[in-house]
Amino acid sequence: MNVAGDILANKVVDDMLKKDLFSQWLGISIIEIKEGCSKIKMTVREEMINGFGIVHGGITFSLADSAFAFACNNRNVLSVALDTSINFLKPVQVNDILTAEANELHNGRSTGLYHINITNQQNETVALFKGTCFRTSKSLI
Repeated sequence: MNVAGDILANKVVDDMLKKDLFSQWLGISIIEIKEGCSKIKMTVREEMINGFGIVHGGITFSLADSAFAFACNNRNVLSVALDTSINFLKPVQVNDILTAEANELHNGRSTGLYHINITNQQNETVALFKGTCFRTSKSLI
């Protein structure tokens, strides 16, 4: 457990979220931030539904992408997505509460690899996201 690292991680993510208008529009709230990890949630709204009456896949992807960004940047090293993929396992409905939990699998000097599990309020996995980031030499705060 790295207390100093977790304190910095929370400061970085707080700063990121203040500037992230899209995550704010999604209604994302932070559950927990630890160095290299993040756990966030949001409630699905009616305007997020596609033509099939279920949540647009981009919404679930965006939640996972935000969790990915918060996890891979929270050491205060600007990191950008290099490659991402998602598997949709269950449909998501209006009023579902989605939680995305990002866990670091690899923390390299120039890249990082993250697995993000997205669950609903019944703790059912609705999607799995994998992201690889590229680390720059810039700081965020």
